[in-house]
Amino acid sequence: MTVSIRTATREDLPLIAELIRALAEYEKLAHEVRFSEDVLGQKLFGTRPYAEVIIGEVHGVAQGFALFFHNFSTFEGKPGIYLEDLFVKPEARGAGLGKALLARLAALAVERDCARLEWSVLDWNEPAIGFYKSLGARIMDEWTVMRVDGAALEQLGAEAGKTAQNVA
Repeated sequence: MTVSIRTATREDLPLIAELIRALAEYEKLAHEVRFSEDVLGQKLFGTRPYAEVIIGEVHGVAQGFALFFHNFSTFEGKPGIYLEDLFVKPEARGAGLGKALLARLAALAVERDCARLEWSVLDWNEPAIGFYKSLGARIMDEWTVMRVDGAALEQLGAEAGKTAQNVA
């Protein structure tokens, strides 16, 4: 089986959107997909890209993707790569594409002098957890993901203006 990995381009935007929606279906989170392709295109391929995408192909046909961005480790004093999403279409699973995508990200991390490659996985996704462990990944049980979004994000952001006024 011929597996290849390539960097996504703006022309891949409809494909990336399709793969994101397929991932959301698999994760039972389709109801949370709210992006507009235009805005996604600006954020991925505009003047200040916020994330990068690599496309995985089997026999020249796109079958998966990985979307990632840089974070930073203060303890290491180096950047890291955070894998936001990895998805391989069900019909292409078992071809080695998931491993090839992760291997390419690991190679990028090494090339870019990153301290680590990390990601989150849903706790019910046992096949993925087992796969990641087989590649040498370890579960970080001592950490809990925290998130502020929606109205809470807006409200917290508004506090910055109040704080700035009180300090002045």
